[in-house]
Amino acid sequence: MEHYDAVICGAGIVGVSAAHFLAKAGIRRILLVDERPPLSFTSDRSTECYRNWWPDPAMLALMNRSIDLMEAFANESGNVFRMNRRGYLYVTADESKIAEMKAASDLISSLGAGPIRIHSSETSDYQPSQPEGFLHAPSGADLLLGSDLIRRHFPYLTDKAVAALHARRAGWLSAQQLGMYLLESGRRLGVRFEAGRVTGVAVDGGRVRGVQLSSGVRVESPVFINAAGPFLKEVGKLVGVDLPVYTELHLKAVIKDALGVVGRDAPLLIWNDAQALPWTDDERAALADDPETRWLTGTFPPGAHTRPEGGGTDILMLWEYHTLPMDPVDAPPLDEQYPEIALRGLAAMLPRMKEYFGRIPRPQLDGGFYTKTRENRPLVGPMGVEGAFVAGAVSGYGIMSACAVGELLAAHVTGAALPEYAHAFALSRYDNPEYQKKLEHWGDSGQL
Repeated sequence: MEHYDAVICGAGIVGVSAAHFLAKAGIRRILLVDERPPLSFTSDRSTECYRNWWPDPAMLALMNRSIDLMEAFANESGNVFRMNRRGYLYVTADESKIAEMKAASDLISSLGAGPIRIHSSETSDYQPSQPEGFLHAPSGADLLLGSDLIRRHFPYLTDKAVAALHARRAGWLSAQQLGMYLLESGRRLGVRFEAGRVTGVAVDGGRVRGVQLSSGVRVESPVFINAAGPFLKEVGKLVGVDLPVYTELHLKAVIKDALGVVGRDAPLLIWNDAQALPWTDDERAALADDPETRWLTGTFPPGAHTRPEGGGTDILMLWEYHTLPMDPVDAPPLDEQYPEIALRGLAAMLPRMKEYFGRIPRPQLDGGFYTKTRENRPLVGPMGVEGAFVAGAVSGYGIMSACAVGELLAAHVTGAALPEYAHAFALSRYDNPEYQKKLEHWGDSGQL
């Protein structure tokens, strides 16, 4: 029987981060177990973006800490994972939304996201973001009012845009490179990876004693960490805990933007308005005539978004117009209509997208699973059995939160001082009747 001080089930970005921070905290014999290669399955399906622009104070504090850690790693590594600070740009053509955007921005700013600056054509000292790097970039957000000002800085956007909110402590990075940086530094401190599956957890006397692997090997360990991503619920049952999580399939598409519709220095661009897809009259009539396609003529939600990818002409396209819960599977079902629907949705914000109608460049389509709690907060901390911990349910924000989640998990395991936001992510929060009552009226979760 092998002995380890901690066993982590799941080698996605959260499991790798947990291993890194446990090793930094002085735990040297750590076994990281996954039947897939490290940083695969969902971690390599990410949009790789990050932001501190959250309406939930606990989430904002977690993200601020995670971004602090990522910036420190970028500085010490020579920015090997190419972290930028291009920001998120939320765009609307609806005049009635301006007051709402101002109020939401004031709230998020007051929670610690940084100052809010309002600009018009007459009084603007707006500073555009730099395409690379993050040093000396502003925090907070800039609210640009008026089509002329918006198109002065983002000429590819529609002239119907009346307001654009630029969240500044935001951008993207190479998730694979960040993950490998954390994994390799962990390995130097004693982390070992083993390909395999955890098939059982030995619990005796109310505490964890070890795990059984699919290879037949039994591992003795006083600490078991469930960082199994989409399989969080399944692995929780190995210690007799039914975790309050579910999974959703989310898709993304990549196309080559040979026409240069999206500026190569653009931030993440998000259309903030609901819309109907732009069909011709004949197309709309034909779609409406078929019960299976009639839904394509209805109203679609806000949130179509895109960004440049890499140094070529690729762009990512994302739009969660369907968010149906489903159990995770190895080969997620892909919707072949998704790239065209996303492209048509983006045409409201980027009019030249219409030049691709009927001749969309060959898309690369993939998908991954979001693992969520009801209120879209993660689960980090004790799992209800002594020696068992959970780190997951990082629905759509795994990359941006992973460093702070790993650090928080390590603090729980080692008994170190916990940050103020720790209780907001503990499984025990659901034991509080007041919290359960609050869930009935939970507001904006901050998810894109």
